[in-house]
Amino acid sequence: MFYYLSGTVAHVEPYLAVIDCGGVGYACRTTSYTLSALKKGEKGKLFTYLSVRQDGVDLFGFATQEELNLFQQLTSVSGVGPKAALSILSASTPANLALSIITGDEKALTVAQGIGKKIAQRIILELKDKLAKGQTVSIQGESYGGSGITVIPENKLSEASAALAVLGYSQGEINLALKGVDLDALTLEQVIKEALKKMMKG
Repeated sequence: MFYYLSGTVAHVEPYLAVIDCGGVGYACRTTSYTLSALKKGEKGKLFTYLSVRQDGVDLFGFATQEELNLFQQLTSVSGVGPKAALSILSASTPANLALSIITGDEKALTVAQGIGKKIAQRIILELKDKLAKGQTVSIQGESYGGSGITVIPENKLSEASAALAVLGYSQGEINLALKGVDLDALTLEQVIKEALKKMMKG
């Protein structure tokens, strides 16, 4: 229904931002990461997700499409609701969170308030498995496909590609973004950030 909201930031508080669009204030549940990019009284733009459930309707807003994609990925995991997803996204940047999921870093997920080891393991298992079943990594002549979490080889190129896929990018976009990035000189985190910069410019 709503793709994004663009207007004046009327109010901010923990996990909530109100965007005034033509005199109507839209209350968006959000993360600390997004709130850090907003300033009251200034222009703001949030990519949105409308949740309609029996117990109510909630509007969620995020500073970037990457964060929105991760929110949708997290809430697709059994046992992870919107509140838990916001907590996880508030504890890290989208790029670092995607990296944690792909590399199986449970500790990075349990830093989030209310997230224990079991739910962290479930997130890693389900999202890596979903990626393995739905993605075929094909870059610079290398191709990987199949099912199960072992499909993703433990090298910088494939891990960077997988992390970008978790953020919602297509394989074609990923191939173009990683082309020309110095994989040898940069850390995995830096490779992902460089690729994201290129895609945002595009």
